[in-house]
Amino acid sequence: MEELRQKVHYVAVTGIIKKQGKYLICKRSAKEKAFPNKWCVPGGKIELRDFIDTPKDTADHWLNIFEKVLAREVLEETGLQVKNTGYVSSLVFLRPNGFSTIIVSLYADYASGNIQLNNDELVDYAWVSLEEAKNYDLIENIYEQIEKVNSKLHAMRDR
Repeated sequence: MEELRQKVHYVAVTGIIKKQGKYLICKRSAKEKAFPNKWCVPGGKIELRDFIDTPKDTADHWLNIFEKVLAREVLEETGLQVKNTGYVSSLVFLRPNGFSTIIVSLYADYASGNIQLNNDELVDYAWVSLEEAKNYDLIENIYEQIEKVNSKLHAMRDR
């Protein structure tokens, strides 16, 4: 069993959603086991349902799972649809139950929809500039990820 535990991890994706120069942040419910009442970006764990009952993209594989999970999680948690997904970073943390979680941080553009929070997980939201994000009690490293996306966007715009 210990050997299995060394190889099993939760895998989650989070998304820095951008709309008109602002970034979506959300406040986690007080009931959340990890980081209750902290501000974050939407996301969640990859589940078998994200691919097992869908056609494979090749003979043996499902492709773009991170992007598909991010789209599902953002829609479920906020009611928004996203597009133009890209990579930001990856990290690992230990959950309160001792299991490790690998998190792939992505960014995406707002595509459509109006925010309707899933109040079981998220209880508030704000569209913030990079400077405004400093005023929120963000989960560690969220600000730095938003800053990285912001820098990337400015570099692309300045080309």
